[in-house]
Amino acid sequence: MTQRRPGPVTPDPADGAPDEAAGRTLPSIEEVRRFVAASPGRVGKREIARAFGLGPDQRPALRDLLRALGHDGTLAPAGAKRYLTPGRLADEMLVVVTGTDPDGDAVARPVGWQGDGPPPVVWMHREPRGQPALAPGERVIARLKRIPAGKGAGKYEGRTVRRISQAPGRVLGVFRPSPDAAPRGGLLQPEAGRLVPTDRRQKAEWSIPHGESLDAEPDEIVLAEPLPQSGYGLKPARVVERLGRLGDARAISLISIHTHGIPDEFPPEALAEAEAAQEAPEQVGLRGRTDLRHLPLITIDGEDARDFDDAVFAEPAPGGGWRLVVAIADVAHYVPAGSALDREAGRRGNSVYFPDRVVPMLPEALSNGWCSLRPHENRGCLFVEMTVGADGAKHAYRFGRGLMRSAARLTYEQVQAAQDADTAPEGVPDGLLAALYGAWRALHAARSRRGTLDLDLPERQIRLDDAGRITAITPRRRLDSHRLIEEFMVLANVAAAEELRRLRMPCLFRVHAPPSPEKLDALRDFLAALGLSLKPVGEVRATDLDSVLQQVAGTAMAPQVNEMVLRSQSQAEYSPENIGHFGLALPEYAHFTSPIRRYADLLVHRGLIAGLGLGRDGLRPDAGGQFEALGEQVTQTERRAALAERDSAERYIAAHMADKIGAIFTARISGVTRFGLFVTLPESGATGLVPVSTLPDDLWTHDETAQALTGRQSRMSYHLTQPVEVRLLEATPVTGGLLFAIAGNDATQARGGAQSSGRRPAGAVRGASSQRRP
Repeated sequence: MTQRRPGPVTPDPADGAPDEAAGRTLPSIEEVRRFVAASPGRVGKREIARAFGLGPDQRPALRDLLRALGHDGTLAPAGAKRYLTPGRLADEMLVVVTGTDPDGDAVARPVGWQGDGPPPVVWMHREPRGQPALAPGERVIARLKRIPAGKGAGKYEGRTVRRISQAPGRVLGVFRPSPDAAPRGGLLQPEAGRLVPTDRRQKAEWSIPHGESLDAEPDEIVLAEPLPQSGYGLKPARVVERLGRLGDARAISLISIHTHGIPDEFPPEALAEAEAAQEAPEQVGLRGRTDLRHLPLITIDGEDARDFDDAVFAEPAPGGGWRLVVAIADVAHYVPAGSALDREAGRRGNSVYFPDRVVPMLPEALSNGWCSLRPHENRGCLFVEMTVGADGAKHAYRFGRGLMRSAARLTYEQVQAAQDADTAPEGVPDGLLAALYGAWRALHAARSRRGTLDLDLPERQIRLDDAGRITAITPRRRLDSHRLIEEFMVLANVAAAEELRRLRMPCLFRVHAPPSPEKLDALRDFLAALGLSLKPVGEVRATDLDSVLQQVAGTAMAPQVNEMVLRSQSQAEYSPENIGHFGLALPEYAHFTSPIRRYADLLVHRGLIAGLGLGRDGLRPDAGGQFEALGEQVTQTERRAALAERDSAERYIAAHMADKIGAIFTARISGVTRFGLFVTLPESGATGLVPVSTLPDDLWTHDETAQALTGRQSRMSYHLTQPVEVRLLEATPVTGGLLFAIAGNDATQARGGAQSSGRRPAGAVRGASSQRRP
């Protein structure tokens, strides 16, 4: 089937759009919005058609209207082809418990939240007596009641209707034995110890009764499950698994793996299938594959990479421009649809990368073995041969299944050094690097003309020694060799999306919606405070946002402007519904180049194999019907991986800072809230909170538009991007939390970059008195 982007739907908000076939009118946008807002739960095409008396011949137009309203933010998607008004939750829905409040009661959020901003908070009522307490990670169907705006905007009360989790939710934490746990006078004390959660969102500790500690040792990371609670006090829990001591080298990534539910053990049947893999018959003899072994394809990856899933080649084209070949590991040959390997790869969705380990999507026998394009070894591949003009425009392409032999395994640093020195690394023919860079310059020029959003957000690399201890946290250099591979991969991904559309095959597109009007308005207010302007909503393109970034490049404002532009963006996702890619300014885009570590890429490979008749291991005829659910699954696992990787980095940084309590650092204010300031240390990227209670004694008011905290009496003002000197008060590796105070805590510190404000917004918060200065 052909996946097409729906055409523009622009009915007049006041008048219904005429439906010529039926002689009736579709409801207007405002009528649809009011109907959805007035409905008690989620609404779909059927309910709207029934309410407005629409016939079957009008439903395609109604479907396109609803899709358009979902894309532009007028309605919020709420499951399969159903909608709500933005920011509103259904009366009953699936929620996941994310933590506990200071009283130990469960706090949850809706699963699959797609609205603007953070998901609403759901305060869960306690479970009936005799039932296990709700624990972080547990999913329940909850009946929701919105809390009145005056008591907590965007918050809900929830009562459990049905528990979905097959097993009790589990709590990850550090075991701390009670000092009085030993028997006294022959009597056993009431508890063996406490469980301190590793999730900073969980404010309450758990009580571990005697006989339920599994002989855990002090400061050992453990998994526990809640026990039924009777009466008041801390909720009890039973230790079910001991994972290692807090100070061990591998403990930090283990915390993130278990906190986010990252699958890290393969089922025996998947491992057996991977171990049974051997050199494919096609790798011994061609058997229908194109022989690429004469072509000096090379892999270019990071220094610590072990799975090489892409190789590149370029040469001048006879008529001008460039001939490019991108070859990708043939994962589909080793991971048949429906196999144990396939089921586990789909469940994982992607590989997850930590400073000390990788949790791979495929077992190492494949990810680092038969599917990895190792140098000087025959490997099956899917390849795309492309011709681009001297201006970088793609003129032609063709896909095929080939047999290749990598000429060299190179790192980004090696390639850049060789290019700068005009030399050729060992195994690389003379002229190949020059051709690769020549093609890249042409592609880069085309990208500039297209007008993409190129954020400058420095990546930091956490370096560990053999014992797993941090030796350094350094900015990761971004070289032209990185940009070269990025442009080659983008070009191949675009060709894959175009080819699947041409073949009328299902495609899981990589889509990126434009920013919502609300986020653009917030960004515009922020930029206006800095003297920068932005086009009106509806006219903003990626190139307009990039123009703003170019205006501040090299200035003190650049880091925060880049961060705020990033926050304004929608999150990219996978979907069979093509809406284009806003950030890359592309009408269609799919991921093709990393099937070892992304399941979405494997699905694209199968689509190409089936559509081009390249084998029997392509997409099954009925696979397209599963793509909507698969898109939601791999989008969720991608976001889960990103959160786990970020949390792990924060914990490593906190561990690195733990012996620096009291030290003074130069920082920049990266966030302003009514409860304090977030500051970021530019060298390490460490981010922590300066609580408002540590600021000088004053009534501090938060100006959300100006992104500032201003003292009512002193008129001191701390504002976004302001440089400050801070003192480290606390570093907690178990949660990744850092607490700072403004160094000196006196008036001159704030006045160094102060902005006077004549406004006095409501909601002042009292800072510290001089007697309580840290």
